[in-house]
Amino acid sequence: MPCRFPPEPTLSVTTLAAAPAPAPPTRRAGPAAALAAGLLLLLVVAVLSIAVGARPLSPTEVWHGLVSAASPEHAVVHRMRLPRTLLGLVAGAALGVAGALMQTLTRNPLADPGLLGINAGAAAAVASATALLGVGTAGGWIWFALLGAATVTVGVYAVGGGRQATPDRLALAGAALNAVLYSYVSAVMLLNSASLDRLRFWTVGSLANAEFATLRTVAPFVLAGLLVALAGARSLNALALGDDTARALGARPALVRGGTIAAITLLCGAATAACGPIVFVGLLVPHLVRVLTGPDLRWLLPACALYAPVLLLGADVLGRVLGRPGELQVGLVTAVLGGPLFLRLVARR
Repeated sequence: MPCRFPPEPTLSVTTLAAAPAPAPPTRRAGPAAALAAGLLLLLVVAVLSIAVGARPLSPTEVWHGLVSAASPEHAVVHRMRLPRTLLGLVAGAALGVAGALMQTLTRNPLADPGLLGINAGAAAAVASATALLGVGTAGGWIWFALLGAATVTVGVYAVGGGRQATPDRLALAGAALNAVLYSYVSAVMLLNSASLDRLRFWTVGSLANAEFATLRTVAPFVLAGLLVALAGARSLNALALGDDTARALGARPALVRGGTIAAITLLCGAATAACGPIVFVGLLVPHLVRVLTGPDLRWLLPACALYAPVLLLGADVLGRVLGRPGELQVGLVTAVLGGPLFLRLVARR
């Protein structure tokens, strides 16, 4: 008995016309558009930072205080709000770029200057300089902060295994050093009343005492760190693929690691000396920006330098509004905002 197979279906013009068209592939916004949006947001937040404060001022009063030396509001705008805004821009850019560099160098998505103990190293060095040597200004703190940041950076990398470091070991080493160093800072402040008075707001993380002198002191270190980071972005992209691949692409892994560690030290040390140890900015911003620009550091680093000040200044403005007639320090606000986001990030990972 012959086998019969069902006839093959035929596709007519009518059938093809009725078939649904395939959905167009989703495209991520271009890196250039992300940079433009970040610049626009940064301008908006900077204006808000100058216009909003514990003392309410109308837009007209803020403008007169900004352009006229004879205005009663000139002192408020030029001595308090303008240097505070500029310092937030510089420190935010430093923390955001440092976080992106650390996450790439350690291949740890949870790497952050605060979580890996680098900010704690700078804070411990500043506390020691304040208690033992009587140093009380950002100009004097900067060198000790850089030394403390460099020491802890090398220490975490060495304890974590050096070239064979794993994300887990780096995170554990950073957490251990972070706990020890902050305990030391707390002990110094409790045993030395003069240090307690000088470091009370600094250890929380604050922009409230910003001055143009502080800005002039830390800006060259931040600029140097940003230039080193941008100059090594292409080589660090290659290093993320592994040492052998990086060498095949013409990069020198040891030199790239050394330059990246130097950039992280300059950025973290300068930002911590000026504002105190501020957490979560360097952790969250690279993750948020990577969605817009992709993992290419040639786009990621400039975007972090724009979006991190947006977060830092936005948190500072929010602290001024919520804490009226006083204010909440920016380190407290970033911790409150960043904690839930960090937990969500860990849960997703």
